[in-house]
Amino acid sequence: MAAYLSTELGGTANQTAVPVGRKPVATVYQARLKRLRASFVYNAQTTSDTLVVGNLPAGASFAFGVLTADTSSGSTTLAIGTSASSAKYKAAAAFTATDTPTVFGKAAVVGADPLAAEEQVIVTLAAATAPSSGNLYVDLYYSMPN
Repeated sequence: MAAYLSTELGGTANQTAVPVGRKPVATVYQARLKRLRASFVYNAQTTSDTLVVGNLPAGASFAFGVLTADTSSGSTTLAIGTSASSAKYKAAAAFTATDTPTVFGKAAVVGADPLAAEEQVIVTLAAATAPSSGNLYVDLYYSMPN
């Protein structure tokens, strides 16, 4: 029975032995995980507003994100992405799970190459005005070369 290596370890898909001299991808294989935390206070932000989470540095490999709030977003949908792709990391959806950390991340981004350039990550509000009070926390987890 064959034992298949991960793409990160073997270099390509469906390898059964590490090629001679092959080094695993440093940004994701045994890399240190870093967190980017953003805290927001709901204040009836409108659908024309965005919430700036922060900047992921060049070379970062997105692992996952976590949303936590003490107040339901109600009808307001939250998408997490960039100005070029508003739902790059999380598709727009209402976030109604209060006091429940919720993991998000799209497979296409988790499996993508490291960022070639620094990237500002934003939360795009849509469908309705945000609640008038409450707290929203966005944590982005990513790795960098050791």
